[in-house]
Amino acid sequence: MKTWTPKLGEVERKWFVIDAKDKVLGRIAAETARILRGKHKPQFAPHMDTGDFVIIINASKVRLTGKKLQQKVYYTHSGYPGGLKSTKAEKMLAEKPDRVIRLAVRGMLPKNTIGRAQLTKLKIYADDTHPHIAQKPESYKI
Repeated sequence: MKTWTPKLGEVERKWFVIDAKDKVLGRIAAETARILRGKHKPQFAPHMDTGDFVIIINASKVRLTGKKLQQKVYYTHSGYPGGLKSTKAEKMLAEKPDRVIRLAVRGMLPKNTIGRAQLTKLKIYADDTHPHIAQKPESYKI
């Protein structure tokens, strides 16, 4: 018996829209990572990018449970000594709501070139409008 593997030309990519309004951040990130990897398809292969495109709208209205809004901290480092900066989730959600979701999804993808390629298929918008109408995206319920 031979193991079947999908060819690059056989992979059919769809577009999905996820509305993040009043949805929990972790649940959105987990489902988005699943779609980006292609695990919802029968032709999933871990060594290939078989996933679909995901558009997330209303990113500024995402919900964090418990006290995460006040206690969760995001860190960035410039690479220089003393270059560590920290930002609370509340401030990050107010200023850059797309980055909160992107970091959550990025943590759930593989840490290699395939994971980075899959992350480029994620489009996040703070409000309910997006410029991808021509792709005819399907609504995805979480």
